[in-house]
Amino acid sequence: MDKVYLILANGKVFEGTSMGAKGDAVGEVVFCTSMTGYVETLTDPTYYGQIVCQTFPAIGNYGIMKEDFESDKMQVSGYIVRDICDEPSNFRMQGKLDDLLKEQNVVGICGIDTRQLTKIIRDEGVMNGIITSSPVLDDNQKKLLKEFKIKDAVENVTVKQPVVFKSQGKAKYKVAMMDYGVKRSYISKLTKRGCEVTLFPANTSAEDVLAIKPDGIMLSNGPGNPAEAKFEVEQIKKMLKSKLPVFGICLGHQLLAIANGAKTYKLKYGHRGNQPVKDLNSDRVYVSSVNHAYAVDADSIPAKVAKVSFRNVNDGTCEGLDYAGGKVFSVQFRPETCEGEMDTGYLYDRFIANMEDKK
Repeated sequence: MDKVYLILANGKVFEGTSMGAKGDAVGEVVFCTSMTGYVETLTDPTYYGQIVCQTFPAIGNYGIMKEDFESDKMQVSGYIVRDICDEPSNFRMQGKLDDLLKEQNVVGICGIDTRQLTKIIRDEGVMNGIITSSPVLDDNQKKLLKEFKIKDAVENVTVKQPVVFKSQGKAKYKVAMMDYGVKRSYISKLTKRGCEVTLFPANTSAEDVLAIKPDGIMLSNGPGNPAEAKFEVEQIKKMLKSKLPVFGICLGHQLLAIANGAKTYKLKYGHRGNQPVKDLNSDRVYVSSVNHAYAVDADSIPAKVAKVSFRNVNDGTCEGLDYAGGKVFSVQFRPETCEGEMDTGYLYDRFIANMEDKK
């Protein structure tokens, strides 16, 4: 395989070997601590515009299964691993990781010291990087590296028209889901629970969403800075006036908080992979799946409006909010993913119960 280089904005250069597509890849370099789930990581719209480094050293050992895609395509700008498996083994396997990276035109690098790279990001914070064939950048590449910024992230990952997903079995509830970059698994968790889900583009007005007379509203995950999503926040404010049950996840959690007067801030290196979160209502700790660069400043939202329901055990950041009245709540992590013996899928059941009470 050909030599390629990862060059960070701080000047650090890593030499490795090429995997996936040929060419240059510019993006925000982040790290993900998940030991498994690389298929889901690569296709998660929340990673839009980012070059993802996997901290687990061996990636690709169980191949690629397109049924596990979280969207229609790979969303990352580039991919970094320590070792890529050339001979995966899995009865569900439909191909190799390297072949899919080529097919989807995703540039990657393997064989570098991912532990050192992770330490740099932890110490200095997330920064831009470029994967390229030369250790010396030309003027155009230097400009791209310096000026790269994730723009119009939600606009680039949301659906263009409303899409209806039928319930698996008899439909009991009608859910309006705002697509800020939704993962497919969110939808399946609802359809399995008797929900017909209408997925709306992020630029849909609150009036058009409420026109279908939903039993509940779900605000999805997605990429980008929540403070920039001003239109989406204004629509959420209008939806809240309907008094319908609302469940926000990830970016949806952040936008819901902003709509209720809270502020958000950017984390130094984000949470991506697995993080322990504590349910303050039950005093239990769960290993959660997370992917976010921003967090809600819990101190910026009045206690009479909402209370913190989950905290990150590692750094104490807000991982969930319960709003006054009990019908509106949100979490920062991904409750659809089972990361331990006891997963947090019960949050979907809570949303269902809130819609049942509405009836």
